Amino acid sequence: MADRYLNFTGTAPGRFLTRRLGLPQPAQLHRWTPERPVLDGPLLHLTAGESVHTAELAGLLARTGPDVRAAAERPAAIVLDATAVTDIPTLAEVHAALHPVARSVAPSGRIVVLGAPLSRDDHHQAAAQQALEGFVRSLGKETGRGRTVTLVRVEGPVAAAESTLRFLLSPKSAYVSGQVIEVAAGATTAPADWARPLAGRTALVTGAARGIGEAVAEVLARDGARLILLDVPSAQGDLEALAARLDATALPLDITSPDAAERITDAVPALDTLVHNAGITRDRTLAKMPADRWATVLDVNLASVLTTTDALLRSGTLSRGGRIVATASIAGLAGNAGQTNYAASKAGIAGLTRSLAPKALAEHGVTVNAVAPGFIETKMTAAVPLFIREAGRRMNSLGQGGLPVDVAETTAWLAHPASGAVNGQVVRVCGQSLLGA
Repeated sequence: MADRYLNFTGTAPGRFLTRRLGLPQPAQLHRWTPERPVLDGPLLHLTAGESVHTAELAGLLARTGPDVRAAAERPAAIVLDATAVTDIPTLAEVHAALHPVARSVAPSGRIVVLGAPLSRDDHHQAAAQQALEGFVRSLGKETGRGRTVTLVRVEGPVAAAESTLRFLLSPKSAYVSGQVIEVAAGATTAPADWARPLAGRTALVTGAARGIGEAVAEVLARDGARLILLDVPSAQGDLEALAARLDATALPLDITSPDAAERITDAVPALDTLVHNAGITRDRTLAKMPADRWATVLDVNLASVLTTTDALLRSGTLSRGGRIVATASIAGLAGNAGQTNYAASKAGIAGLTRSLAPKALAEHGVTVNAVAPGFIETKMTAAVPLFIREAGRRMNSLGQGGLPVDVAETTAWLAHPASGAVNGQVVRVCGQSLLGA
């Protein structure tokens, strides 16, 4: 459904009226297209403290696309290296670096702050680095005009963060803001072609027939993946049409079936990426929710994910260097009235991700991450009553709902062969929703 308010605020009368009334003024976001694949303008590289990463980071940023400069009047992006912030004086350098330039960032621009892991031995360093989280989240709520602000904590050389920085410094991350992303130490595998990083890799997407799943399939296909598209038999028509369009294989299958993992293995003996997107809602308040509504949602949204993931890891169907990306939700992080079943299932996805990630990496060489969408413009949200729908759209720092492609782009980054140092993360795709942590 079209966001008429967003379109209205993009007109001269709309800007005048909303400014006079003090109403939200969301900006049209610059999302990735073949015609505009990079941000419009230079990238400003700043430093707080005496960073050991300066030279390495400069070389990495030079490969991301935008022209890197030490000064620019209207940068499309700013990267502030704050990995050397260890105390209050060096924390002040964060203010000194960004205070003069924060307002100059172009609309739909990016501010990315690099931080370091919190020290267990130096509480001054831990306090200063933790302060960056509050700083980044607050700045994200101030910047406006479609700008986003993100903190990336890097353990070890910054080369491990290349895929993450490429994502955050591109139009692909248009609806990701106010997030803290941890990048572990370790080697990563750069693709032969950054424009088609999934070439030669096979991906399975569940719940692929429509909505977010369809968008995920389209983006993974764009990035070169061979696709197996799974959805319930009742969606077979849409599934097969999408598979034909993307030169993919359709797999009509109820993911809750006892033999689901076995049938997946029969269809694709070796799998590089598993995207758990299948999900349903059966909303009612707890007092009015019969047991079957609770059980159905938990079976589809959580139990099937646990069962299928365990089976595919155990059988070796998921190859070393593989990626698991599950779909959580803001509802699971913040709660939502009338969705105790759905919120429980999506909070469970976050727990699964954080617990399984280190074990899956150590034992199978597979990373596990999750995306947590906020208000995304789909057929489901189009059916929400008008005033609730408008509240969902406006209650984030970008003042608008996201699109399925925003979730898809984030999924593709987590599925990237060079994202091996990103593990156990639950990344919100919510425009920095005002709800939840």
